[in-house]
Amino acid sequence: MPALNSAILLPCGSSIKNRLAKAAMTEGMATAAGLPTPELIRLYSIWAKGGAGLLISGNIQIDRDHLERPGNVIIDAPPSAAMQKALAQWAQAATQNNTQFWAQISHAGRQTMKNVNPHPRAPSAIPLNMPGGQFGQPVALQTDEIENLTNGFATAALAVKEAGFTGVQIHAAHGYLVSQFLSPRSNHRDDHYGGSLENRARFLLQIVKKIRVAVGPSYPICVKLNSADFQRGGFSFDESLQVAHWLQHASVDLIEVSGGTYEQPKLLGGQGLETPEQQSYVAPSTLAREAYFVDFAKAMREQLDIPLMVTGGFRHRAAMEQALDAGAADIIGLARPLCVVTDGPAHLLSGGDALPNYENQLGVLPHWLAFLRRNHTLRTLEDYAVQCWYYAQLYLLGETGQTNVAIGPIKALVMTLQRQNSAHSKNTE
Repeated sequence: MPALNSAILLPCGSSIKNRLAKAAMTEGMATAAGLPTPELIRLYSIWAKGGAGLLISGNIQIDRDHLERPGNVIIDAPPSAAMQKALAQWAQAATQNNTQFWAQISHAGRQTMKNVNPHPRAPSAIPLNMPGGQFGQPVALQTDEIENLTNGFATAALAVKEAGFTGVQIHAAHGYLVSQFLSPRSNHRDDHYGGSLENRARFLLQIVKKIRVAVGPSYPICVKLNSADFQRGGFSFDESLQVAHWLQHASVDLIEVSGGTYEQPKLLGGQGLETPEQQSYVAPSTLAREAYFVDFAKAMREQLDIPLMVTGGFRHRAAMEQALDAGAADIIGLARPLCVVTDGPAHLLSGGDALPNYENQLGVLPHWLAFLRRNHTLRTLEDYAVQCWYYAQLYLLGETGQTNVAIGPIKALVMTLQRQNSAHSKNTE
């Protein structure tokens, strides 16, 4: 079996020094103009020294009117001198220690918050089915706009390559724009970008083709792909498998297996597996262990040769080694634990047994009020507060180089909202 510390050679010829990756996590630490800040650069310098073979950035958006959140890095045109300098500094910091650093390139589509764009572009004019009114009514993209977007992905990919990034990841998961094209729930088009799976995958495959032309044959291209949307009538696992086949033949070097959307964020274990077809790929043992998407990846591995990365839930070295041994994963993605234990990969590679799991300590509601979690709004607020606790650790790492696990989730929520409101205000000045 491949060991965690063994190198992996990608189809393009590029090599990653070990099997551990820092998966993409949104940072929200760019300037109002979308430039990487010294804080963001410091954060990735810390991670580069932490032992992972690969770091993947958070969302780098190709359209400033379609941010995932205020504070995203934005490359929506050939970069200015200031952007080139900032990107190069970011890449230099993140590629220390023979570490690969890939840019996750994205477009939020209809998952753009209303305070950023009240009428975001999407495959079809179908709004998110979410309470709270945070997202506006989308407008269906015209064909020429779609062509411009595929060019935008290629422009961003070339920009990061020239800045010193060592690869790119196309974000085609989690309900963002590329994922919206793939899903029949959000794509009701009647032209050659809608209807059949071949048509719905056309946007993604055109992006891959244009990026490959822009960056050349020896530069790593990765796609983050939903194993399924976990919604009735959504993008299914069988469709995901077919798209993965097409990606393999389109010169993609790595697929990261993920799942879910804003409408269905229950990515843990078997929660949210609504159809028998989806449930059939998940072993009962999955519900009792970590690594949410291992069984989907294992089913993919039976038909694909392309390297696979699996992210989500990994905490124990034994589970990571088991996923590698079973052939379900070639690279293990780590996310939330590295917000606190930035040298977690080095710890695991030197024989450490596990990374800490802080989720169990971060409940906003005391155990005797746990019944209130039955209320969807309260449960959503608590989940977001926990997410903000991790955001706060990233902010502190960027600003001071240190974390503070004593911060409570409510304080972290306030800190995040204040920061995002400030970033939004600067974006609209």
